[in-house]
Amino acid sequence: MMNILIYDTQEQVNKVGASIISNIILAKPDALLGLATGSTPIGIYKQLVDANKEGLISFKDVATYNLDEYVGIDGSHNQSYRHFMNENLFNHIDINIEKTHVPNGKAVDLEAECTRYDAEIDAAGQLDIQLLGLGHNGHIGFNEPADHLSAGTHIVELAQETRQANARFFTSIDEVPTQAITMGVATILKAKTVLLVVKGEDKADIVKEALRGPITTQCPASLLQLHPNLIVLLDSAAGSKL
Repeated sequence: MMNILIYDTQEQVNKVGASIISNIILAKPDALLGLATGSTPIGIYKQLVDANKEGLISFKDVATYNLDEYVGIDGSHNQSYRHFMNENLFNHIDINIEKTHVPNGKAVDLEAECTRYDAEIDAAGQLDIQLLGLGHNGHIGFNEPADHLSAGTHIVELAQETRQANARFFTSIDEVPTQAITMGVATILKAKTVLLVVKGEDKADIVKEALRGPITTQCPASLLQLHPNLIVLLDSAAGSKL
């Protein structure tokens, strides 16, 4: 079932997104959260930090599993996704940092790291919610458009378009890693609830393609149409083509 909610402002999207996650934690204090990086979830994370500081929710029993990480930079690098999560969420809430999981992009054996990460998620149990953003080319996590998609966590060559989109965070595009470790689409689809959050007019076309177009690996996000509990939060600009 797909539930599409469109709001006038990004602030409203952030509040509703944080409320959905908060309610899961209130109902299940040891919730398993699948988390995302990028500019889209930052406002949601700020709302969760505020709720935690106000004593409305606690993360002390929560475990988190991030979608992806760049290959070749370690967690202390200021553009790593581990650093991003620490700065935007983990450092500001009462979570046990040992229960926060991000793939290791500096692993000596990357294939073994992918296998280990999948096993870790499987052992934890079904993710209660997976938070997702949406790439301009339809990627979710770093699952890029392709003839075939990998089910489990895997190494991916980043599309030039994706590297270009992320170059704004680096000194130059030459510094943007060419590979990443990402959860596979099957891992994402195993979550009890998938929360897709998209903001901005520049995403309106891909939102329409992903949610209303054919289901195809050339638009990985279109596979979310198959999920039994998909919640889509859009600002009015991102939802303008629906």
